[in-house]
This record gives sequence, C-alpha cells and structure tokens, in this order.
Amino acid sequence: MIITRTPFRISFAGGGSDIKDYYQEYGGAVLSVTIDKYVYLSMHPYFDENAYLLKYLKTEQCNDVEEIQHHIIKDVFKKYNIKGVDFNSSADIPAGTGLASSSAFTVGLVNLCNAFTGKYMDKEEIAELACEIEIEDLNEPIGKQDQYACSCGGLNYIEFQKNGNVDVEKLYLSNDSYKKLENNLLMFYTGISRKTGSILTEQKSNIPNKAKTLHKMVQLAKDLKKELLNGNISAAGTLLNQGWCYKKELASKISSSELDDIYNTAIQNGALGGKLLGAGGGGFFLFYVEDDYKDKVRKALLNLKEINFKFDNKGTNIVYYNKVELYRSFA
Repeated sequence: MIITRTPFRISFAGGGSDIKDYYQEYGGAVLSVTIDKYVYLSMHPYFDENAYLLKYLKTEQCNDVEEIQHHIIKDVFKKYNIKGVDFNSSADIPAGTGLASSSAFTVGLVNLCNAFTGKYMDKEEIAELACEIEIEDLNEPIGKQDQYACSCGGLNYIEFQKNGNVDVEKLYLSNDSYKKLENNLLMFYTGISRKTGSILTEQKSNIPNKAKTLHKMVQLAKDLKKELLNGNISAAGTLLNQGWCYKKELASKISSSELDDIYNTAIQNGALGGKLLGAGGGGFFLFYVEDDYKDKVRKALLNLKEINFKFDNKGTNIVYYNKVELYRSFA
C-alpha cells in the first residue's frame, strides 16, 4: 500500500499568465500558496493481476486500461504501464471549487505511480509531467501554475518563460509576516459549484484582446512579491482587490450579480480585498481581513460556509509506503 497526500492551492495574483498562448509571447508570473487541505490517493496490488478496481466519486472495475472512464487515471496508468491495482481517492474539499483539485489529483497520481514503480522524480519534474498530461495529452484549457504549486508546496513566486521553462522561487517571510498573512486570509464557500471548462476556454480565446489586462495582473504578482518580502503584508488586500477587478475583464462568466453582492458585502464590512479562487463562476472567495474586522465580515457572510486553513509547505508527498506489499514488478 502506498498513499500520497497533495495540497490544494490558493492563487493571489497573476492567474491567466500561465497559459501558453500568453506566456510564450510575453512571459508570465503568479504568486500562490498551498494550504492544509489535501487530496489523498492510495494504491496497492489487486487480487486480479490484470484488472483494475478504481474508487473515486464513482467505482470502476475494469479488465483493460482502455476501459477506464476517468481520463486522468487512464492516461497516467498507460504512461506507467500500471495494471492489477486497487486505487482509491478522497479529498478534504470537493472538486469544482477553485482550489486546483484536478491538478492536485494529477500531481498526486504521478507521485503515486512513481513510488509504485520504483521511479524517482523531483517535485518540479512531477509538476512538468502533470502539465504534459493535462495540457498536452488531455487538451485541457488550463495553464501551468496549479501543477507547480501543488507539487512544490509553500508560498511561491512562479515565473513562466517564453521557451516554456518554469522557475519556482520560494518566498521566505519573517515569522511575524508569515503568520500575519496566514491569519488574515478568510475563505468562504459560495455554495456554487461550476464546470470551469467554458470559462477557461473563453478566457483562453480572449487572450489576444486581453493581453494588456494580463500584463497588469503579472505586474501585480511582481508587486505583491516585493511587498510581502518587505513585510508590508496588508498590501495583499489592496492588490487582491485590484487583481479581482482585472480578473473579471478576462471572461464573461467569471463573476455574476450574486457573486458581486458577496464580494461587495465583504468589502463594505472591512475586507481590504479578495477574489474568487480558480477560474471563477463560483467556488471559494478568498478575502484579506485585518483582525479588527474579522468578526464583522464573518457576521455579514454568515450564510456562507467558512473554511479554516493553514499554509502547507511540503507539497506532494508520500505519507505511507508499505514496500512488502509490492510483490509484483511493474516494469
């Protein structure tokens, strides 16, 4: 039995600049952090050496890899020639809520299959293979930030070079600054789950006309990095607010009157800024709120579910490995 644990992420600034159509012409940058909400994947040899038992939101029992309906599992298992396994997935947060659940799943599965087959990759190599799987193999209309964030873990400034290379810079804040940033972020579930494909497809097609907006969002990521390293943590609120205004320009369904009402309520009650996480359209709102206003914001948003969290610094990792049970060769 092997179990991997991979964190979800929250993105502060620069989202959208990690899409190939943008960064290959201009270069991109995002700033994000992983949190202590995870997807857990486990796998061990199945009794039938040539079959598959897969348990996630649904259960599949297959005799051939081509029969697998879950497109990510199917693609990864084919890459690693995995067969004869019992696979399980569970998560702290449901999919479709803006916390990069799909990329966390892919990263965790690559890590799991590496351990299962005795292969080694560092975390950036895991992230790049996850990008290849989601973007190249499965043609998802997404960028590269989520795979690198979930794989590497921690508070990172991530740059996307024109040639496709990705540079991950860990941001090391003072203990006081780190705790202030962590403690002043509040996250609320809007109750709206959405499929991001249509939003991301529109956003991707809009890139030629929205390049100037994305330039501003990249600059916000750079500005936020500078402010955090200088200990000006409250600047996160102002920059989140600016970023949310820019983000809404990228596609028509990123926000709605209902979502705007939630955002405006938080601002009117003391939040300095915030944003919908992920592609938008629903999921989680993140707000930056100083201590004096937290109770007021929570009271104003009482009808929304708040999710308490701390930052994660480990990224994807193996949390259980029982070598004895791996009694077959998966060459």
